[in-house]
Amino acid sequence: MEAVFDDSLITGDEMIDTQHKELIGRINKLLLLCENEKPARREAVETLDYLADYTEFHFAAEEKLQEEIGYPGLAEHKKKHEELRQVVRDLYSMLEDEEGPSEAFVEQVNENVTKWLYNHIKGFDRSVAEYRFMRNNEEMI
Repeated sequence: MEAVFDDSLITGDEMIDTQHKELIGRINKLLLLCENEKPARREAVETLDYLADYTEFHFAAEEKLQEEIGYPGLAEHKKKHEELRQVVRDLYSMLEDEEGPSEAFVEQVNENVTKWLYNHIKGFDRSVAEYRFMRNNEEMI
């Protein structure tokens, strides 16, 4: 299942939307690798590293933005980010235990990374974007 960035994922913050597109691209790269007849564990780990590194970069950018605008839900948002970090740690364990990507690994990526990201963007990230918009446009209230 290919992850797709569609209009339902737009937050209205160009930087965050661009980073979300990149995250989805990195998820797709990992899933594409797993479609190979015999994907190598090393390649899967390197691709997961690539996804994990960008995720950390993205989370840092989001959290910095939230601090700058005084977003009241920052602590809860950080907890949600930690959930995905744990999922990634679990994926590394799966790669190790199963000696490479398996159908179960792909299922976990789809269930616990792709769906998590979609739900996170549509809920938490959109609420940050809305808060920022309202804060920047208080005269509209």
